[in-house]
Amino acid sequence: MIDYPRHDKYGWRRWVPSWKLATGLCLAFLGSLMTAGTIAYAMVGIPDQDKAAAAQNNVYYYEDGSQLAATGGEVNRQIISIDSIPADMQDAVISAENKTFQNDKGIDPMGIGRALFNMAMGEQTQGGSTITQQYVKNAMLGDQSQTLSRKFKELFISMKVGTEMEKPKIMEGYLNTSYYGRGAYGIQAAARTYYSKDAKNLTASECAFLASLLKGATYYDPAGAADIDPKANARDNTERATKRWKWILGEMLKDGHLDAAEHAEAIKKFPMPLKPRKDAQLGGQTGYLVDLAKAYFISNNDGGVTAEELAKGGYEIHTTFNKAKVKQLEDAVKKVRKENIDPKKRPEKDTHVQFGGASVEPKTGKIVAIYGGEDATKHFTNNANQTGAQVGSTFKPFVLAAAMEIGVRDPSLGPDQGPDSRTRVDPDKSKYNGANKLKIKNYDGTTWENEKGEQWLQTNDGGESYKDITLRDAMVRSANSPFAQLGMDIGIENVRTTAIRAGLLKDSLVDGEVPSFSLGISDPSAIRMAGAYGTFAAEGKQSDPYSVTKVEKGGKVIYEHEAATKQAFSSAIASNVTDVLVDVVEDGTGSNAKLPGRKVAGKTGTTDGNKSAWFVGYTPQLSTAIDMYRLDDDEGNKDRKFLEMFGTGGQEKIHGASFPSEIFKDYMTAALKGEEAVPFPEPEPLDAEAVIGGGLPTPAPTPSDTPSPTPSQTPSQTPSQTPSQSPDPSQSCDRFDWTCDPTAGQDVGGANSGTDAGTTDGGATDGGATNSPSPSAGANGTQGNGNDGGGWLGGADS
Repeated sequence: MIDYPRHDKYGWRRWVPSWKLATGLCLAFLGSLMTAGTIAYAMVGIPDQDKAAAAQNNVYYYEDGSQLAATGGEVNRQIISIDSIPADMQDAVISAENKTFQNDKGIDPMGIGRALFNMAMGEQTQGGSTITQQYVKNAMLGDQSQTLSRKFKELFISMKVGTEMEKPKIMEGYLNTSYYGRGAYGIQAAARTYYSKDAKNLTASECAFLASLLKGATYYDPAGAADIDPKANARDNTERATKRWKWILGEMLKDGHLDAAEHAEAIKKFPMPLKPRKDAQLGGQTGYLVDLAKAYFISNNDGGVTAEELAKGGYEIHTTFNKAKVKQLEDAVKKVRKENIDPKKRPEKDTHVQFGGASVEPKTGKIVAIYGGEDATKHFTNNANQTGAQVGSTFKPFVLAAAMEIGVRDPSLGPDQGPDSRTRVDPDKSKYNGANKLKIKNYDGTTWENEKGEQWLQTNDGGESYKDITLRDAMVRSANSPFAQLGMDIGIENVRTTAIRAGLLKDSLVDGEVPSFSLGISDPSAIRMAGAYGTFAAEGKQSDPYSVTKVEKGGKVIYEHEAATKQAFSSAIASNVTDVLVDVVEDGTGSNAKLPGRKVAGKTGTTDGNKSAWFVGYTPQLSTAIDMYRLDDDEGNKDRKFLEMFGTGGQEKIHGASFPSEIFKDYMTAALKGEEAVPFPEPEPLDAEAVIGGGLPTPAPTPSDTPSPTPSQTPSQTPSQTPSQSPDPSQSCDRFDWTCDPTAGQDVGGANSGTDAGTTDGGATDGGATNSPSPSAGANGTQGNGNDGGGWLGGADS
């Protein structure tokens, strides 16, 4: 029956199968597949939907093992009949997900092929799975793994369901078990969550939006999920959701589910959903803590557990949060708010006041406490995360670290310079021009101008002029001019890189090469600022902040945090930055943050226009960032912008040295009570030199004790030359001495305290630019962070 090897052939032909044998084998293989498929189809049963789709709680624990919250699967599921589900909702998912739903047998091979083709062509596409397949996956298969066996199981169950269940029951099951985001399973829960109405009352427009969420609520919910993925921010999510909503309505029109008049009415306006609401048990700080831990786990478990999977419940999440420290941080904020903030007494000054804070262990990166706002069920933004509030002069330590490690450039060489041509800066020996309204230069001594030809005159807080000042003293007094010029001498990109190495996220730092970058026009989160300062506290070792130690499910550990500490800076750089920041607290603007019996290193920050104020500081055991700002983010407010704080809390101006440092002191005093007062390491010797910058003349050589060989020379000849006069071209000059330029001495800004070009606008509140520079050099084409008009300037600090 099987003539192989072939008896009547010789050589290689003996081993070539005949056409009869090849055809027979193919038919036998296909027959076997059909037989196996028939047997599998006959044996497979339709699983119990209720058991597989039942959600459980997720339990969150504090660091000590006590329960933080139990939330997750118990939320938001109410099964409703197909009669209570609008036809528009059914039609929307058919047009968007599975046009052949009414006629297919549970699977659609053509649909799978069409989806792959459209994806390859970069076009909008339906999913390859049918509605029946998605229903089976959501409601009947607890195992969501992507194995071949599970795929076959899904395929056969889908075929059985498609054959044995009526289409309305499949649609009912699909819409009742699908995940719509915000913990909402099922269309009724989604309708209540997003529009505070029953599903039966949804409009066609609202149905199209809810159908768009089935593509992935993380990226289509207009509220955003930036804590899970920076790409899922509110702006981009709204844009994606609007685009898909329009597409779905268009498909409904094309498929005959809407007529022209109904489509015109539905597409008039995007049906913006309500802001997220939280359960009462997630009030106070609990909701912020849970959201932070949830987002961290989803972002760091390598895709094994998605937001949708986590929402089904059954997970035990062990966090880094210290219950006592969370309470202590909240109490410190409440104390300041109760004693100083009174919206009834000062409605124009004390409304919309927000505080945020985070506390991190420097050596590990553990987030031990955060303050996200007054109540997570009322104020939905977590203020410990990135809010858009600029950090002001708390950014200056990163500039100093870059100066000590990377160094300033040689003015006589090109802009891209390696370490051999750079000079590392000693903060005690180096002096910079601290004049108010200092005209900022490029590293080579030419005047900096933006793309409109506008120059930059840098102001100091209160109009103070320091002229020649060491970088240590400039940090202690929070003088702006020296650090604006120092950043230009180092190179803004090098300053940006240094901040990222310390632990700030690249996407939180504004683009461009503007002088004010070094003065903190970027908007990192309180968590990241605490972590980045913690790098200095940990002697240069950087650890990313984290909030989850391990996650368990069914008694098995499915995720565990792995430490990933790296040496961002040498211990010499870190110890010298710390030593300078200790002086800020001991003798400078941060004196309100002193802790009894222990040393503190820290820095104040107050932005231009007085729209945010910060204090960030640390001991060897704990690094804490506190910020304060005014922002009307009430629901329905279409004009969200940061507001000035002049007069807030009864103070003429809010500085980092006021309420933020007061909160820092109260919290750190309580948090460190009973712990050893660990000293900071002594500053190590630096491989650095004295640099003279900002247009200051090079110091004259120390007079020799040896008598002059020409005693007959007239004494008046030497002093007749004024210090501000440009030297003769034949003279040799120090490479950092800009006065070698015959014109430089006329406009350095320090020689006349900026009374030349800077007088046109006073320079008191806008950084002293003769005309406000173009906003295009700010982030995303806006001034600074795009939330207010002060991004370019954001430097006034105390």
